[in-house]
Amino acid sequence: MRKLIRTSRRAWVGAWMVLCAVGIAATAGLNAASAPDPHPEEPVSAECAEYIADIETQLAKARREGADDGVLAFSRSKVGAHDCSDEVLEHFGGDR
Repeated sequence: MRKLIRTSRRAWVGAWMVLCAVGIAATAGLNAASAPDPHPEEPVSAECAEYIADIETQLAKARREGADDGVLAFSRSKVGAHDCSDEVLEHFGGDR
């Protein structure tokens, strides 16, 4: 009859703890390595930068006057004006 090698419970628990720690470390390493690169910022035209600065000025003015309820309306009636909607959304966190 064969003799079974007896191993204490502490050894088994220790082995499982080491394996779990290695698995967690490997998972964290793989997640960090596969993180997407941040998107490079595209240059904003001077006209759009001016428009964004104007919006920020109006927002600051609304905050100082205590009328900061989160809603402001803007209009542009300039003929031939460059469409800055994408730049404005990008600047003010339109990816939410």
